[in-house]
Amino acid sequence: MEQQATDIIVASQAALRQASAMAVQYSFSVVGALLLLIVGWLAATFLQRWAFQGLSRIRGFDATLAGFFAGAIRYVILVLVIVMVLGQFGVQTASILAALGAAGLAIGLALQGTLQNIAAGIMLLVLRPFRVGEYIETSTVNGTIIEIGLFATELKTSEGLYRLAPNSTLWNVPITNYSRFPSRRHELSLTVKNDEDLADAQDMLMKVVRSESRVLLDPAPIVFVDSINADGATLKLRYWVRSENFFTTTRDVTKAMKLAFNVWKAEINAQTA
Repeated sequence: MEQQATDIIVASQAALRQASAMAVQYSFSVVGALLLLIVGWLAATFLQRWAFQGLSRIRGFDATLAGFFAGAIRYVILVLVIVMVLGQFGVQTASILAALGAAGLAIGLALQGTLQNIAAGIMLLVLRPFRVGEYIETSTVNGTIIEIGLFATELKTSEGLYRLAPNSTLWNVPITNYSRFPSRRHELSLTVKNDEDLADAQDMLMKVVRSESRVLLDPAPIVFVDSINADGATLKLRYWVRSENFFTTTRDVTKAMKLAFNVWKAEINAQTA
């Protein structure tokens, strides 16, 4: 009995020493892990702010894109810190990285459409084929840009409707931007019969366009014979206006041209009567 008691005491002491050694060892590991987490968190936060501020200072660099890249840097650092913390406890980091890679591949395949929209959103924000406030048109989408996001773009149609277009539908397709350049050209056609004075009709059109103050003088408006047929000739009037005034100016010039044409025809009829 005494021998058994002695063996139990010796085993207990050995177990206690082993537990004490493990406690000391893991206490250092826990302290090191906590230090890594704190330093890693502070470093990730600092680098995120530094990256955002640095990218925001770049002229023309979109704030949404700056926030995306800054956030990506933060999360990459945090993932590396977590892997290092697990390594403090003897976990095989190579297997963790392999598992993260496999998980990333699976998530990428599952979210293929979403990732495609994100990639298209990044390209749209970098290349800037359109900006907020500009009116665009594609084969499927048209409207004024309200906001460009990483996943989708918000637009307001000419009818005053809200439209949300996935970025993938706006990338790799022809886009017409009606607001990018400061001026736009408009043209009108007028048919002049053989018994009507062609030069007089040209003068009439030039008077109409020159009477409109919103028509630009550079490039100067022109009137020319566009085509000829057996019944007469077709005159074409071309002029330039500011893009923001295009709709109102072209409507007013078209109306003024119609009224002037009616007066011109009435004068011709009066002369031949």
